[in-house]
Amino acid sequence: MPGTPLSVVVLGAGKIGRVMAAMLADAGDYRVCLVDHDAHRLDGLPRGIAVRAGDPTEPGTCAALLAGADAVLNALPFHAAIHVATVAARLGVHYFDLTEDVAATQAIQKLAGGARSVLMPQCGLAPGFIGVVGQSLAQRFLRGGGELLDLRMRVGALPRYPSNALKYNLTWSTEGLINEYCNPCEAIVDGRRVEVPALEGLETFALDGVEYEAFNTSGGLGTLPETLAGRARQVDYKSVRYPGHCAQMKLLLNDLRMRERRGWLRDILENAIPMTEQDVVVVFASATGHLPGGRGTGMGEGKRGPLTQASFSARIGGMEDFAGIGHVNAIQLTTAAGICTALDLVASGVLPQAGFVRQEAMPLDRFLDNRFGQHYARHPLQETLA
Repeated sequence: MPGTPLSVVVLGAGKIGRVMAAMLADAGDYRVCLVDHDAHRLDGLPRGIAVRAGDPTEPGTCAALLAGADAVLNALPFHAAIHVATVAARLGVHYFDLTEDVAATQAIQKLAGGARSVLMPQCGLAPGFIGVVGQSLAQRFLRGGGELLDLRMRVGALPRYPSNALKYNLTWSTEGLINEYCNPCEAIVDGRRVEVPALEGLETFALDGVEYEAFNTSGGLGTLPETLAGRARQVDYKSVRYPGHCAQMKLLLNDLRMRERRGWLRDILENAIPMTEQDVVVVFASATGHLPGGRGTGMGEGKRGPLTQASFSARIGGMEDFAGIGHVNAIQLTTAAGICTALDLVASGVLPQAGFVRQEAMPLDRFLDNRFGQHYARHPLQETLA
């Protein structure tokens, strides 16, 4: 990108934050500073990334860390989102995060009135990229006066070689995972925005010859329910797992009442379920409705086309020797690519320059053509309209 490099602060040097910093630094036209409260987590980074030790959850420290920055990418746990966004808005610093927390996103949206900078939460994989895909599919029907009936979005970050009763390995934030499994889930049902319980709505499906299950989880839709309210009959999001996972989680959360003891549940999962570098991200979305008349229907303008389904699917793996930090797994790569693409599209003027920006404001073609978004396109993608 031409011009003076933007100064970007990345908060949190965990699994995702390190990849975000490396991805931006490797591009060559961002000045990146990675921040963490634990100085030891700032070791072993490639050249070109500045580091600072500090706790961004402390009000004075956060303001000092963001002073003079053009943008902040927040990779801290979801409960830090409102605080960091508030500081960024006050300083006029562009704000991006990965949160799946609905309440945090709603609070950030309220901060945006009169903001001098962009406030853009939920920019990872889900919420994030899946909202971009969902909006693209929805607009095939809505643009030009068609009718969108159903929009269904499914995403999973899964081990390639499951070997335990949960058929799952930890590949990202345990706190975020528990949040998704315990909090209410937004959806559109019969044209109305509603909340549905997590871990319900169990279904099974096959993709590329592999059997999966999917069930309601919180936060994955991002702001799409608000965007599509009154414009679709059914809209929902479900997490993808291998068959049997949902029943095991219900045992833990409901029968053993672990949803009331989230700290205990986190300790159990992190001490009993191993992490893995061998993962795969599964993305599947489908929309059903009537295309506008005259678009590939053989019918005149104003006529409703036949009932049609449009689908998008992808299976994405990790990368070796990535940007000087070695192997990155699929969830690290896809999440970091999502938020870095959002930053890049703001920096290049494709997206608004101030106020609250929804993830679905990113056009799918511009996302996949972007230098960071291309990490999705470098793996096999199948998109069909039939």
